[in-house]
This record gives sequence, C-alpha cells and structure tokens, in this order.
Amino acid sequence: MSPGEEERSLPLPERWPRASKFALSACAAAVAELVTFPLDLTKTRLQIQGEAAVRRDGAAAGQAAPYRGMLRTAAGIAQEEGVRKLWQGATPAVYRHIVYTGVRMVTYEQLRDSVLGRVEGESFPLWKAVVGGMSAGAIGQFFASPADLVKVQMQMEGRRKLEGKPLRFRGVHHAFLKILSEGGVRGLWAGWVPNVQRAALVNMGDLTTYDSVKHFLLLNTTLVDNSVTHSVSSACSGLVAAVLGTPADVVKTRIMNQPRDKQGRGLLYKSSMDCLIQTVQGEGFMSLYKGFIPTWMRMAPWSLVFWLTYEQIRRMCGVSSF
Repeated sequence: MSPGEEERSLPLPERWPRASKFALSACAAAVAELVTFPLDLTKTRLQIQGEAAVRRDGAAAGQAAPYRGMLRTAAGIAQEEGVRKLWQGATPAVYRHIVYTGVRMVTYEQLRDSVLGRVEGESFPLWKAVVGGMSAGAIGQFFASPADLVKVQMQMEGRRKLEGKPLRFRGVHHAFLKILSEGGVRGLWAGWVPNVQRAALVNMGDLTTYDSVKHFLLLNTTLVDNSVTHSVSSACSGLVAAVLGTPADVVKTRIMNQPRDKQGRGLLYKSSMDCLIQTVQGEGFMSLYKGFIPTWMRMAPWSLVFWLTYEQIRRMCGVSSF
C-alpha cells in the first residue's frame, strides 16, 4: 500500500486531527449553548438595567433601580415578550460558539501539548495551564467577536420594542449587514478589547481549571477518566470562570450595546476602562457583579453539558480524552 493510500485509509480524526477536534468541540458547544441560552439572555438584561436607569434619571435613580432578579426577569421576559424571546439571539450565539469554542479548544491543546510541553501521565504546572487557557480564550474570542456583538444587540431588541423604540434588525444577517454598513469592518469588532479580556479571564477559569482539576484527580485519587471525573472538573471550572469573568462581561455587554456614530465610535464610553469607571461611580462596585447568579447558573450547566458531551464525542470518534 502506497503512503497516499495508507493515509486515506486512516480514520478522519487521525487524518485531520485539528479539523476533527474543531468540529467536535463546535458540536458540543452548540448543544450546550441552546440548552442554557435563556440564562444568558437574562444575564444580559440584568447587566443593562442599571445603565438604562442612570441614563434616564441620573445617578441617584440608578442606585435605587429596582432590579427584579434572575427568575423574575426571566419570567417577565416570557410574560411580556413571549417564551420564544428567551431564545432571541440564539442563532448568532451558536455561530459565535462554533468559531469561539472550536478555535480555543484546538489552540489550547496545541499550546499545551506542543508549545508548553505537557507530558502524558505527569503533572502540568499551573502557570503553564494559565498561559495556555488565557491565550486560547483571547485568540478564539477575537475571531468570534462579530457574532458576539450581533448576539448582544439582538438580545436587547425585545426590550426596545416594549419601550416603544423601533427595532434595529430584522434578523441575524440583517444585523451583520447593518452593523457593517454603519460602522464598517471596524464596527463588527466593536467592544473586542473587553470581549477578549473577558474571554482570557473566563478561559483561565474554564480551560485551566477543568484541565488542572481533571488531571489532578486522575493522578492523585482513585477516580478514573469517566463522567464522574468530568462532572467534578466541570463544576469547578464553571464556578471559577463566573467569578473571574463577570466584571469583564458587564463591561463588554455595555460597550457592545451602546449606540455608535458613523465612524463606529461609542457615544457613551470611550474605552473599557471608561466604562468600568462610569459603572462603579454611577452604580457602585458590586454592579460589576450584576448578573453574577445567572452567569454562574449558566456557566455551571453550560460547562457540565459541554465537557460531558465533548469528552463523550471524542471517545465515540476515537479521539483521545482531552
């Protein structure tokens, strides 16, 4: 058998390992995103509420804004806008995760195994896992930032309709085209800096924690590489990711949702630091953790669904465990 024929006879995961891992992680992410998306929508609405109150009534009113909480906000969306609106913006969210998760997972494994030199069966230094996780998250989010921008703005369309404001978009593709026509290519990457910052922090919590906890358990306990180990590791990663990522997520959401001029520049905030300062001054430090509960309650099941699905899909397709 010639080398070419031998290569063609190999299973797809061995012929195209990176492309296969990209596709498998994208499928697992799409499942997790659809299951937990209503919590993401609730989180976004909570993060915007105080901002709207400050702009409308001043700082004093913003400090006393009556936040309804996660469950009441979700119930209010279902009652006022319809149950289907709990999945408004889900399409660009899935697009975003296909790019974001596919890139970050492939990048992390490449960095971990080839650049940072992890040896199978040996402990991996935490600082290397942190570098790999933050780098992979930042790279993945940069490429996925346009889809994330569309997702955030579409999630606010239901609120605009209730406030008597005209809807900005007719659908996902119209949103992409409108943002591109109004702000140019630069407009599609509006808010990419806090977006990338958030992704780096979230993946320091998610990828780094999952990988570190999983291999610590395998090396130092009687647990084996199965669903129990994956569940414990994903529970830890979801909590750490929520704690590290929520402040950057609040800033990212506000910057991406703000109105922009014809050059694509924000009219409310000059930069992510300006948004951070205005948010703390107008609403207090704890406003940076606005939406923390739905963020955590989304990240925990998201992480659980994703990692369990991803590990099982890899095993079914003959790819080694993460």
